[in-house]
Amino acid sequence: MRNAVILNAVIVAFAAVGAFFLVAAGFFALSDVLGVIYAALIFAAGFLVLALAVYLGSLIGKGRHKREVAEKRRSSETSAFVTTAAITALPVLLRSPLLRTLGIPAAALAAFLLVRGGSDKTEQ
Repeated sequence: MRNAVILNAVIVAFAAVGAFFLVAAGFFALSDVLGVIYAALIFAAGFLVLALAVYLGSLIGKGRHKREVAEKRRSSETSAFVTTAAITALPVLLRSPLLRTLGIPAAALAAFLLVRGGSDKTEQ
């Protein structure tokens, strides 16, 4: 584990130095064409746009995560409510022979669909 961490740190360090030299080479090439001031302004604007894009992406990701958590909580609360209602109604339903004959398979099917999620969608 320690060796893997050291190896990954060395890889990240070399990649960061390589990226720095690529940015520097791009800056020098652009400054030869447009001048130092304009090249610096273009690079500053480009990196600010990239920072804004990363920030907006993180906001979108947080919003999506909050919606998923709320949906899971709502689904869990619904399942708990349905389970409680079924357990509460079970003694009354078991008194009737017709409901005992038809109700137990129907309840088993409903429980299966509830546990399965009620849809044929596959998780991504």
